[in-house]
Amino acid sequence: MEEQTRSIVQQSLNALLSNETFLPELQGDMRKTAFTSLNAILSTPNQIHKSFLRVPLKDGEVVRIPSYRVHHNNALGPYKGGIRFHESVNEEEVVNLAFLMTLKNALHNVPFGGGKGGIVIDPKAFSEQELQRICIKYVRYFNNIIGPDKDIPAPDVGSGEREMDWMMAEYKKINPGSPYLGSLTGKSVVNGGSLGRREATGKGVYFTFRYLIHDYVTANEKSLAVSTNPFAKTALEFINKPLTIAIQGFGNVGSVTALEAYRCQSLQNKVVAVSDRNVTLYNSDGLDIPALVDFTAKNRGDLPTTEEQLEAITVSAVIQPREDILTMDVGVLFLAALENQLNDQNKEEVKARIIVEGANAPTTTEADDYLSQKGVIIIPDILANAGGVIVSYLEWLQGRETQFFTEEEVYKQLLVKMQTTMDLILPQYFGDPFPLRQNCYIHSVTRLSTVLYKQGKLY
Repeated sequence: MEEQTRSIVQQSLNALLSNETFLPELQGDMRKTAFTSLNAILSTPNQIHKSFLRVPLKDGEVVRIPSYRVHHNNALGPYKGGIRFHESVNEEEVVNLAFLMTLKNALHNVPFGGGKGGIVIDPKAFSEQELQRICIKYVRYFNNIIGPDKDIPAPDVGSGEREMDWMMAEYKKINPGSPYLGSLTGKSVVNGGSLGRREATGKGVYFTFRYLIHDYVTANEKSLAVSTNPFAKTALEFINKPLTIAIQGFGNVGSVTALEAYRCQSLQNKVVAVSDRNVTLYNSDGLDIPALVDFTAKNRGDLPTTEEQLEAITVSAVIQPREDILTMDVGVLFLAALENQLNDQNKEEVKARIIVEGANAPTTTEADDYLSQKGVIIIPDILANAGGVIVSYLEWLQGRETQFFTEEEVYKQLLVKMQTTMDLILPQYFGDPFPLRQNCYIHSVTRLSTVLYKQGKLY
């Protein structure tokens, strides 16, 4: 995962180095020196902070839980990124996710740098009181490096507004008299959070897909029809056609994405499969997504796993192994779980022609290269799942000004921001042979390079 990101960034730098219209002030050896500096800056984080959280459990046992906070780059503004609660969390993963946050914020012109946090736990294995203690300890250990103008954490896999509320309360307690509303984002509305924040990532994920396949392709159908670009040909396969959709992951991002697809009137959508950590549910006629969302809300986020549970909520579905979702015969596959889901082992079995990355880094280099060569459209994570950080930025602004937007205003600003980015990226994507991920990285690296040069950091 880390090597994939660094490789694509290096390719982007190589492209910019040979483009003399980019930073024309730099010539000869000075230009080579500047790009060497760029590579060094972007390939390494500014700081890696890690600690063991010493937490007493309800049975009297005291555990030491590994935890991380990584600061990748703050050229564009304060570090920004979520805190992941998951048993698979490790230092390399958190470093790479912080790297991706730097690129994502640069791509969408959000004035934040890249950061990320992680706690090595299975949150479902702890009581509510124990989780609160873990959150309090995390803030205490990393208090010196977080804050509204330094580093602004947010939710991620395994965490949500409850955890952010706990953390903000502790931050406020140990920093009396200091501004605190902007210290963390993703909080509940009553604690200074933004309306629409919980749904923002999933809404943004579906919007990128809908805008590409409906708004953009429909508006540019004639020019795309005469293009030799392989991705243009794939996009045209779906114009005004019925769409079968599978969604891996039914947490905050996946469930909202599923609801958006289910309710969409612009496209002929049919969500035929969803999955979580336990099962895949499949119905060729389409699933009752609202009923499944309601069930998960009452069952700790889990989908039904038995025929009896399905009958109780009158949902018709075939129960299959969770891995089946990745290779189903569908037009569109949304990835909203964890990293490395499409990989060298299953890449040849993937049948979807459009893949949308709601999760971070769910596709390995090998799978990405293979599928792109087959003309598969992959809407990458830094483009598709930026809704969360965009609305986090809006929450941060609201907290600083103590003036709050309506939900309608939040969604309007979110979609305008994402549409602006796509209008910048898509013409180039459909005009050259590079995958969409490469195009996005080039734009991110271009902006970061320009800012770093203007700040005098490339000498």
